[in-house]
Amino acid sequence: MSVTAPAGFRAAGVTAGLKPSGRPDVALVVNDGPQDSLAAVFTSNRCKAAPVLWSEVVARGGRGRAVVLNSGGANCYTGPEGFATTHGTAEHVAGLLGVGAGEVVVCSTGIIGEQLDRPRLLAGVDAAAAALGADGGHDAAVAVMTTDTRPKEAVAAGDGWTAGGLAKGAGMLAPALATMLVVLTTDAVVTPADADAALRRATALTFDRLDSDGCQSTNDTVVLLASGASGVTADADALAAVLTPLCDDLATQLLGDAEGSEHDVSITVRGAASEADALEVGRAVARSNLLKTAIFGRDPNWGRVMAAVGTTSAAFDPAVLDVSFNGVAVCRDGGVGEPRHLVDLTARAVTIDVDLKEGQAQATVRTNDLTHAYVHENSAYTT
Repeated sequence: MSVTAPAGFRAAGVTAGLKPSGRPDVALVVNDGPQDSLAAVFTSNRCKAAPVLWSEVVARGGRGRAVVLNSGGANCYTGPEGFATTHGTAEHVAGLLGVGAGEVVVCSTGIIGEQLDRPRLLAGVDAAAAALGADGGHDAAVAVMTTDTRPKEAVAAGDGWTAGGLAKGAGMLAPALATMLVVLTTDAVVTPADADAALRRATALTFDRLDSDGCQSTNDTVVLLASGASGVTADADALAAVLTPLCDDLATQLLGDAEGSEHDVSITVRGAASEADALEVGRAVARSNLLKTAIFGRDPNWGRVMAAVGTTSAAFDPAVLDVSFNGVAVCRDGGVGEPRHLVDLTARAVTIDVDLKEGQAQATVRTNDLTHAYVHENSAYTT
């Protein structure tokens, strides 16, 4: 069900021929109302794809009736023709649904620098519109996959209302979003301002704290549609309380499908002087290729954690830092702790704890190991 679990939504996923594989590649999610509140967050990469530039304008209006998504091409750095494809896609969807083009969010994912086949894309939109249904959420989740090995879907219950979501993403997961497209829906009655506030709170604690490989995409979009079909009002606090675990569920699914990964790594930085310090340290550790390769090799090399911490501007005294792997305190007070052979890294889940001993703030950043399979997949991505 995913995005169609809340009342007032239909979705579809179809094959338009954009992917050489012949797999589904066009998805459509429609909000049938009665409300049309919309909020969205996008990549902070300054190099943005045409769909992001279009959808940023749509989101500023706070109203939306549909999200159309394609895999099989990012439509990024494709010039005026690429933007015309985005604009034309929004107009085509609008015409089929009887809404305004300014109420249609457009999302694309795939290889940068290649034009989309516009006739095939528009034909796919026709097919998706014809296939729309209250049970189409799963098909839509399948149609947005690229290197994903499985679709990502989640549903959560509010007090008399429901939220759902679909996501795609399997690499380039980094702070300020990732190579992800996410559509969230709710049938709560929500104002655009409350939807925006709740979405930003939820993404800040979930998607923004994924860091698969330190690379940031050009197309990242997380969009929330509210239909109001339940008739139950939710303010920003109530909505955020449901959206945050929903987004966390989807973020966990994204991390678990990171390209070629064998370990999901959760890095918690404690005792920080501020949350900003904790995040800076967590991200530095998450982006250490030396550490990520060590984890792939099942080597709890805590010295690589210390080296990464030392590159930050966070407040700490190197002589008192503590580091633990899977609960084993391998470093105490900046020196040798428990023997590293006590750490078992055979399981997929790995926890790393860093205690800065400077305050009460903490934050968790999630990453994965760096494997042969990741290098192989990304070395041959366009060939």
